[in-house]
Amino acid sequence: MIYQRQTYQIRPEHAEPLNRFFHAYLLPNRVKNGARLVGCWITENRREITAIWEYPNLEEYRKIEERVQKDELHRRAQAECKQRELYLACREEFLQSTGSYPSPQQTVTVSGYITNEQQEALLVRTYWRSDTWELPGGGVEAGETLDAALCREILEETGIHVNLHGITGVYSNGSTISIVFRGTCQAGPTAPSNETKEVRFQKIDETNLASYITRPKFRSRVLDSMRGICVPYEAFRVRPYQLVRRYDPHREPFR
Repeated sequence: MIYQRQTYQIRPEHAEPLNRFFHAYLLPNRVKNGARLVGCWITENRREITAIWEYPNLEEYRKIEERVQKDELHRRAQAECKQRELYLACREEFLQSTGSYPSPQQTVTVSGYITNEQQEALLVRTYWRSDTWELPGGGVEAGETLDAALCREILEETGIHVNLHGITGVYSNGSTISIVFRGTCQAGPTAPSNETKEVRFQKIDETNLASYITRPKFRSRVLDSMRGICVPYEAFRVRPYQLVRRYDPHREPFR
Protein backbone atom coordinates (compact mmCIF):
# COMPACT_ATOMS: atom_id res chain seq x y z
CA MET A 1 0.00 0.00 0.00
CA ILE A 2 1.00 3.62 -0.55
CA TYR A 3 -0.50 6.67 1.11
CA GLN A 4 -0.99 10.21 -0.15
CA ARG A 5 -1.21 13.09 2.32
CA GLN A 6 -2.97 16.27 1.23
CA THR A 7 -2.58 19.28 3.51
CA TYR A 8 -4.75 22.34 2.93
CA GLN A 9 -3.70 25.66 4.44
CA ILE A 10 -6.81 27.67 5.23
CA ARG A 11 -8.18 30.65 7.05
CA PRO A 12 -10.07 29.55 10.21
CA GLU A 13 -13.37 30.90 8.89
CA HIS A 14 -13.03 28.72 5.78
CA ALA A 15 -12.87 25.42 7.69
CA GLU A 16 -16.56 24.59 7.36
CA PRO A 17 -16.92 25.64 3.69
CA LEU A 18 -13.88 23.54 2.77
CA ASN A 19 -15.23 20.59 4.74
CA ARG A 20 -18.53 20.79 2.85
CA PHE A 21 -16.66 21.10 -0.46
CA PHE A 22 -14.53 18.05 0.43
CA HIS A 23 -17.57 15.86 1.17
CA ALA A 24 -19.56 17.10 -1.81
CA TYR A 25 -16.87 16.76 -4.51
CA LEU A 26 -13.46 15.40 -3.54
CA LEU A 27 -14.50 12.46 -1.37
CA PRO A 28 -17.22 10.92 -3.61
CA ASN A 29 -15.10 11.41 -6.75
CA ARG A 30 -12.08 9.57 -5.37
CA VAL A 31 -14.05 6.86 -3.58
CA LYS A 32 -16.15 5.93 -6.59
CA ASN A 33 -12.99 5.70 -8.69
CA GLY A 34 -11.24 3.33 -6.30
CA ALA A 35 -9.37 5.35 -3.63
CA ARG A 36 -9.87 4.81 0.11
CA LEU A 37 -9.93 7.64 2.62
CA VAL A 38 -7.94 6.75 5.75
CA GLY A 39 -9.08 9.89 7.57
CA CYS A 40 -9.34 13.67 7.60
CA TRP A 41 -8.16 15.96 10.42
CA ILE A 42 -8.08 19.66 11.30
CA THR A 43 -5.52 21.39 13.53
CA GLU A 44 -6.58 23.03 16.79
CA ASN A 45 -6.04 26.53 15.38
CA ARG A 46 -8.20 25.58 12.35
CA ARG A 47 -5.50 26.66 9.90
CA GLU A 48 -4.72 23.26 8.33
CA ILE A 49 -6.85 20.33 7.17
CA THR A 50 -5.09 17.06 6.34
CA ALA A 51 -6.54 14.13 4.39
CA ILE A 52 -4.73 10.79 3.93
CA TRP A 53 -5.67 8.48 1.06
CA GLU A 54 -4.72 4.83 0.56
CA TYR A 55 -3.89 3.18 -2.78
CA PRO A 56 -2.72 -0.38 -3.60
CA ASN A 57 0.39 0.92 -5.38
CA LEU A 58 1.68 3.84 -7.44
CA GLU A 59 0.41 2.41 -10.73
CA GLU A 60 -3.13 2.08 -9.34
CA TYR A 61 -2.90 5.62 -7.97
CA ARG A 62 -2.11 6.93 -11.45
CA LYS A 63 -5.04 5.03 -12.97
CA ILE A 64 -7.43 6.27 -10.27
CA GLU A 65 -6.17 9.83 -10.58
CA GLU A 66 -6.72 9.71 -14.35
CA ARG A 67 -10.34 8.63 -13.83
CA VAL A 68 -10.80 11.32 -11.18
CA GLN A 69 -9.55 14.05 -13.53
CA LYS A 70 -12.02 12.95 -16.24
CA ASP A 71 -15.00 12.74 -13.89
CA GLU A 72 -17.85 15.26 -14.01
CA LEU A 73 -17.42 15.86 -10.26
CA HIS A 74 -13.88 17.12 -10.94
CA ARG A 75 -15.15 19.66 -13.46
CA ARG A 76 -17.76 20.88 -10.99
CA ALA A 77 -15.14 21.10 -8.23
CA GLN A 78 -12.86 23.18 -10.44
CA ALA A 79 -15.71 25.56 -11.22
CA GLU A 80 -16.53 25.87 -7.52
CA CYS A 81 -12.90 26.72 -6.69
CA LYS A 82 -12.84 29.49 -9.30
CA GLN A 83 -15.89 31.12 -7.75
CA ARG A 84 -14.48 31.42 -4.21
CA GLU A 85 -11.27 31.00 -2.26
CA LEU A 86 -11.60 27.80 -0.22
CA TYR A 87 -7.93 27.36 0.74
CA LEU A 88 -4.67 29.28 0.52
CA ALA A 89 -2.44 26.39 -0.62
CA CYS A 90 -2.43 22.60 -0.92
CA ARG A 91 0.61 20.38 -0.37
CA GLU A 92 0.61 16.76 -1.58
CA GLU A 93 3.15 14.08 -0.70
CA PHE A 94 3.39 10.28 -0.67
CA LEU A 95 4.04 8.29 2.50
CA GLN A 96 5.43 4.78 2.81
CA SER A 97 5.01 2.52 5.81
CA THR A 98 8.12 2.00 7.98
CA GLY A 99 7.12 -1.54 8.88
CA SER A 100 4.38 -4.16 8.95
CA TYR A 101 1.69 -3.53 11.56
CA PRO A 102 -1.01 -6.13 10.94
CA SER A 103 -4.40 -5.59 12.48
CA PRO A 104 -6.13 -8.63 14.02
CA GLN A 105 -9.47 -7.39 12.75
CA GLN A 106 -11.13 -8.56 9.56
CA THR A 107 -13.00 -6.33 7.15
CA VAL A 108 -16.62 -7.50 6.82
CA THR A 109 -18.63 -6.89 3.65
CA VAL A 110 -22.12 -7.96 2.59
CA SER A 111 -23.76 -8.37 -0.80
CA GLY A 112 -27.15 -9.55 -2.01
CA TYR A 113 -28.58 -11.75 -4.74
CA ILE A 114 -31.81 -9.78 -5.16
CA THR A 115 -34.48 -10.82 -7.66
CA ASN A 116 -37.67 -9.19 -8.98
CA GLU A 117 -40.99 -10.82 -9.96
CA GLN A 118 -39.48 -11.88 -13.31
CA GLN A 119 -36.63 -13.65 -11.43
CA GLU A 120 -34.10 -11.20 -12.83
CA ALA A 121 -31.10 -10.48 -10.61
CA LEU A 122 -30.15 -6.98 -9.46
CA LEU A 123 -26.62 -6.21 -10.74
CA VAL A 124 -24.35 -3.17 -10.51
CA ARG A 125 -21.25 -1.99 -12.32
CA THR A 126 -18.95 0.19 -10.21
CA TYR A 127 -16.55 2.87 -11.41
CA TRP A 128 -13.46 1.06 -10.09
CA ARG A 129 -14.48 -2.44 -11.31
CA SER A 130 -16.12 -1.47 -14.58
CA ASP A 131 -14.89 -4.67 -16.23
CA THR A 132 -17.58 -6.71 -14.47
CA TRP A 133 -21.13 -6.66 -13.21
CA GLU A 134 -21.55 -7.79 -9.60
CA LEU A 135 -24.03 -8.12 -6.76
CA PRO A 136 -24.77 -4.86 -4.89
CA GLY A 137 -23.34 -4.45 -1.39
CA GLY A 138 -20.54 -2.95 0.64
CA GLY A 139 -18.86 -2.66 4.01
CA VAL A 140 -20.51 -3.16 7.39
CA GLU A 141 -20.20 -0.11 9.62
CA ALA A 142 -19.47 -0.25 13.35
CA GLY A 143 -22.56 -1.31 15.30
CA GLU A 144 -24.55 -2.40 12.23
CA THR A 145 -26.14 -5.81 11.86
CA LEU A 146 -25.32 -7.62 8.62
CA ASP A 147 -28.84 -7.40 7.23
CA ALA A 148 -29.22 -3.69 8.09
CA ALA A 149 -25.88 -2.94 6.43
CA LEU A 150 -26.90 -4.73 3.25
CA CYS A 151 -30.31 -3.04 3.04
CA ARG A 152 -28.58 0.33 3.47
CA GLU A 153 -25.89 -0.39 0.87
CA ILE A 154 -28.36 -1.66 -1.73
CA LEU A 155 -30.60 1.39 -1.26
CA GLU A 156 -27.60 3.74 -1.54
CA GLU A 157 -26.15 2.01 -4.61
CA THR A 158 -29.33 1.19 -6.54
CA GLY A 159 -32.33 3.06 -5.07
CA ILE A 160 -34.02 -0.30 -4.39
CA HIS A 161 -35.69 -1.37 -1.11
CA VAL A 162 -35.35 -5.10 -0.47
CA ASN A 163 -36.62 -7.97 1.67
CA LEU A 164 -33.91 -10.45 2.71
CA HIS A 165 -34.51 -14.18 3.08
CA GLY A 166 -31.27 -15.61 4.46
CA ILE A 167 -27.56 -16.22 3.93
CA THR A 168 -26.37 -18.30 0.98
CA GLY A 169 -22.62 -18.22 1.58
CA VAL A 170 -19.64 -16.91 3.55
CA TYR A 171 -16.37 -16.22 1.73
CA SER A 172 -12.85 -15.32 2.89
CA ASN A 173 -10.58 -13.21 0.70
CA GLY A 174 -7.35 -12.25 2.46
CA SER A 175 -8.39 -10.04 5.38
CA THR A 176 -11.93 -9.59 4.04
CA ILE A 177 -14.91 -11.74 5.02
CA SER A 178 -17.85 -11.53 2.61
CA ILE A 179 -21.38 -12.66 3.48
CA VAL A 180 -23.95 -13.06 0.71
CA PHE A 181 -27.72 -12.85 1.31
CA ARG A 182 -30.60 -13.82 -0.92
CA GLY A 183 -33.61 -11.51 -1.15
CA THR A 184 -36.32 -9.95 -3.27
CA CYS A 185 -37.02 -6.46 -4.59
CA GLN A 186 -39.55 -4.57 -2.48
CA ALA A 187 -39.90 -1.18 -4.15
CA GLY A 188 -38.16 1.63 -5.96
CA PRO A 189 -36.89 2.30 -9.51
CA THR A 190 -33.21 1.55 -10.13
CA ALA A 191 -30.93 4.58 -9.81
CA PRO A 192 -27.10 4.73 -10.05
CA SER A 193 -25.16 6.48 -7.31
CA ASN A 194 -21.72 8.04 -6.78
CA GLU A 195 -20.36 4.49 -6.51
CA THR A 196 -22.33 2.68 -9.22
CA LYS A 197 -21.89 3.44 -12.89
CA GLU A 198 -24.82 1.27 -13.99
CA VAL A 199 -27.67 -0.59 -12.27
CA ARG A 200 -30.01 -3.10 -13.86
CA PHE A 201 -32.15 -6.20 -13.35
CA GLN A 202 -30.77 -8.94 -15.60
CA LYS A 203 -31.86 -12.50 -16.36
CA ILE A 204 -28.82 -14.66 -15.61
CA ASP A 205 -28.18 -18.39 -15.38
CA GLU A 206 -25.23 -20.75 -15.69
CA THR A 207 -25.14 -20.37 -19.48
CA ASN A 208 -24.65 -16.58 -19.59
CA LEU A 209 -23.26 -15.84 -16.12
CA ALA A 210 -19.65 -15.41 -17.30
CA SER A 211 -20.74 -12.75 -19.80
CA TYR A 212 -21.84 -10.49 -16.95
CA ILE A 213 -19.83 -11.60 -13.90
CA THR A 214 -16.32 -11.66 -15.34
CA ARG A 215 -14.40 -12.15 -12.06
CA PRO A 216 -14.35 -15.81 -10.89
CA LYS A 217 -14.59 -15.00 -7.16
CA PHE A 218 -17.88 -13.18 -7.80
CA ARG A 219 -19.28 -15.92 -10.06
CA SER A 220 -19.10 -18.59 -7.35
CA ARG A 221 -21.09 -16.37 -4.99
CA VAL A 222 -23.82 -15.86 -7.57
CA LEU A 223 -23.98 -19.57 -8.41
CA ASP A 224 -24.34 -20.45 -4.73
CA SER A 225 -27.12 -17.88 -4.37
CA MET A 226 -28.98 -19.20 -7.42
CA ARG A 227 -29.38 -22.57 -5.70
CA GLY A 228 -31.52 -20.86 -3.08
CA ILE A 229 -30.18 -22.82 -0.10
CA CYS A 230 -30.12 -20.54 2.95
CA VAL A 231 -28.78 -21.02 6.46
CA PRO A 232 -30.27 -19.56 9.69
CA TYR A 233 -29.35 -15.99 10.54
CA GLU A 234 -29.73 -14.08 13.80
CA ALA A 235 -28.97 -10.49 14.75
CA PHE A 236 -28.70 -9.38 18.38
CA ARG A 237 -28.22 -6.04 20.09
CA VAL A 238 -26.36 -5.66 23.36
CA ARG A 239 -26.98 -3.52 26.44
CA PRO A 240 -29.67 -4.75 26.79
CA TYR A 241 -29.10 -8.11 25.10
CA GLN A 242 -32.04 -8.60 22.75
CA LEU A 243 -32.86 -10.53 19.60
CA VAL A 244 -33.38 -8.06 16.75
CA ARG A 245 -34.08 -10.45 13.89
CA ARG A 246 -33.91 -14.13 13.08
CA TYR A 247 -34.39 -16.12 9.94
CA ASP A 248 -34.59 -19.90 9.92
CA PRO A 249 -35.36 -21.18 6.41
CA HIS A 250 -36.61 -24.48 7.83
CA ARG A 251 -39.10 -23.00 10.28
CA GLU A 252 -40.25 -19.43 9.72
CA PRO A 253 -39.83 -16.38 7.45
CA PHE A 254 -37.97 -13.20 8.25
CA ARG A 255 -39.72 -11.10 10.86
